[in-house]
Amino acid sequence: MEITAADIRIFILSFFYAVIGVILLFVSYKLFDALTPTDLNKAIFTDKNVAAAVAVGLFMLGVATIIAAAVRG
Repeated sequence: MEITAADIRIFILSFFYAVIGVILLFVSYKLFDALTPTDLNKAIFTDKNVAAAVAVGLFMLGVATIIAAAVRG
């Protein structure tokens, strides 16, 4: 199988979109953490609050879906 210039271009663009998606997901998590009345990192990892972990997980799943739809077009 021969690797063409188009294959390399597709790989680079896919990698770029993946990096942008991860950055957007991280920024949206930090914004969500700032807008909530409690420190989510402390609630999840120190206090072992399962409800906070589920809320953050569902939020991140929703944002990831939106980012994937935006990237896909």
